[in-house]
Amino acid sequence: MQAIFVIYQILNTIIYVYSFLIVIYTLLTWVPRLLNTTIGHWLAKIVEPYLGWFERIIPPIAGISFAPVVALLVLYLINNYVLRYLIIFLIRFV
Repeated sequence: MQAIFVIYQILNTIIYVYSFLIVIYTLLTWVPRLLNTTIGHWLAKIVEPYLGWFERIIPPIAGISFAPVVALLVLYLINNYVLRYLIIFLIRFV
């Protein structure tokens, strides 16, 4: 049972950090010169594959992409509902 809580905390932390990286990447896109830095390239390699799914589905409106907002919302829902109910389900059967 203790292992399930540790796994939950690790997954929760990973999702939180990834959400934070998406926010930083989104802020960096406002200043394109920052994307050409080492940190910008590193963040792009980590964040763009996930954001790419949403950018294909949600077209930019007036030049503004809402894909990061939807991507963060999906991570929030996974973290607060799917992951939580999965842990509760696992606890009941252990």
